[in-house]
Amino acid sequence: MAAASSSLPDALRAEAQAELQRFPPFSQMATEPLQRLLDGALQQHYAAGQTVLEPDDGPVRHLWYVRHGAISGQQGLASMATAGFQYEAGDLFPVGAVTGERAVTATYLATQDTTCLLIPAALVRELAHASAPFADFLNRRMLQFVELSRRAVQVAYSLQTLAEQSQETRLGTLSRERPVSCPPGTPLAEALATMHALHIGSMLVTDSQGCVAGILTRHDVLGRVTLAGRSLDTPIAQVMTTPVQILSTEHTAQDAAVLMSRHGIRHVPVTESGRLVGLVSERDLFAMQRLSLKQVGTAIRSARDLATLQVVAQDIRRFAGNLLGQGLGARQITELISHLNDVLTARVVELVADQHGADLRRACWMALGSEGRCEQTIATDQDNGLVFVADEPAVQRAAWLAFAKTVNEALAGCGFPLCKGGVMAMNPAWCLTAREWCERFDNWIERGAPEDLLNASIFFDFRPLAGVFELVKPMRDFVGRRARAVPRFLRQMAEVALQHRPPLNWLGGIETTNENGREVVDLKLQGVSVFVEAARIYALAHGIEHTSTRLRLQGFAAAAGVAAAESEAWIEGFEFLQFLRLRAQLGAEGWQTRPNAVDVRTLNDIDRRILKETFRMARRLQQRLELDYLR
Repeated sequence: MAAASSSLPDALRAEAQAELQRFPPFSQMATEPLQRLLDGALQQHYAAGQTVLEPDDGPVRHLWYVRHGAISGQQGLASMATAGFQYEAGDLFPVGAVTGERAVTATYLATQDTTCLLIPAALVRELAHASAPFADFLNRRMLQFVELSRRAVQVAYSLQTLAEQSQETRLGTLSRERPVSCPPGTPLAEALATMHALHIGSMLVTDSQGCVAGILTRHDVLGRVTLAGRSLDTPIAQVMTTPVQILSTEHTAQDAAVLMSRHGIRHVPVTESGRLVGLVSERDLFAMQRLSLKQVGTAIRSARDLATLQVVAQDIRRFAGNLLGQGLGARQITELISHLNDVLTARVVELVADQHGADLRRACWMALGSEGRCEQTIATDQDNGLVFVADEPAVQRAAWLAFAKTVNEALAGCGFPLCKGGVMAMNPAWCLTAREWCERFDNWIERGAPEDLLNASIFFDFRPLAGVFELVKPMRDFVGRRARAVPRFLRQMAEVALQHRPPLNWLGGIETTNENGREVVDLKLQGVSVFVEAARIYALAHGIEHTSTRLRLQGFAAAAGVAAAESEAWIEGFEFLQFLRLRAQLGAEGWQTRPNAVDVRTLNDIDRRILKETFRMARRLQQRLELDYLR
């Protein structure tokens, strides 16, 4: 039985304070509110198997902090899952019930001899007003854990990189001065004189409403004016570049860096409500990030042969390490990795097309799988396909297959291994016309055999990479329309998705596999895939055309009226798993053979707690999927 609750003896206060300061949010709290907590907290001991808290106790009167031992939650909402949830040393519970002033929905049991501090609910509210870190933790527990983990990595890599803030700066803040512009009818002589007098490298052209109509740069002057022999009386509208790549004030510095690298440009106009308000140049972006992204992207685009690309491809891994050290989140890093891989793949396709005499105006190279979702990590093999235009597909397919085989082999030389499952464009099954692709998709949806469902999970994340992007649009439209017309197919997809459960044992702890003395979980199979598969099903069901998991989950949440806190937790959990995968692949030896495995014992306290919380998020998402499709 439990001993009676008691205040902390003075002799134990110093020990308890040092213990609290090891864990968030106490590690961020000032001394005064922490002392108030110790003054008002009660200490209580529980024997193994004893009930700590249950629904019949009514509105929760305390917040429990586990000092030693473990508490497991079962029954109630938890009974819908295959496992409960476990709180260990450093954990607080039940946060939601205390802040909501309600009873718990599960029964909490001590799974071993356990010591807890009980913080009265009234004191919890006082501390929330007195301590911002404490309040933030209660309101945004998952996000706070993720941020603390990200900061820890940033400190470890701080000598390599910039601060995270640089990449998240809004362009509305970065571009403060209104750029110089002129109307379309301005003579070249006047525009060039202004550029020379103000020492600027470009002139924006705007219409009467202030919208960007075009741009003229110093580089354009040589090719379009001087060498072309244009009269200086020529209106600037006749030589300007149009249309112009534009971003809004809500976009970030990272968005600008990606856009510049993708299109090989040096200036990006910034608009607000469609009107020109600023101009961002390479000089405006922080030097290290600019040089890294620009150098790698430029080196890839300027490569004249496949041998050069094989050398340049190695820089992508080094660049990813720099990004990790900046404290960037998984979304930004995987997006940038995928972007550079896109640039590399497109360049390979271009070079091979020249070798084979292949007309890319009659074909489109497609990315599938993680690259199709823009979620590639460092360790990734090839998943791709080809759609081509042909009057006689059976006759012309051989030439496209030869072209695709050379591309696949060249990508393998650049560090992207051939897909063991043969999901590559050089496979005749995945080198088809748009009509043939749609017929294949229709067969998968109509039959729903295990192999069909597996193919759908790979191919329905397709995205155009090189060639004629418009060839892919009718295929995307067909998949969305057909999948929604066959509810049985979505149910079958859900059944497959639910076969992979998050690795939580019946007590709610992380369940690992012993591999040569390492306690391992597979972050991709047991974690990332749960979010990816659920997001894909909901995207198909709700007509969401995005391929990225993040955007699919956001689109589903908006369409289904899911609370923002819940959908944000899904996304944060998914991106934390991606973050752990990246960190393991960039920092551990042997990542090539087990790129998604992590030894849980090597994680620090914060990361272990986030990982457990993430698996709980994954389990709750699966519960929703089960209720929506299998009830």
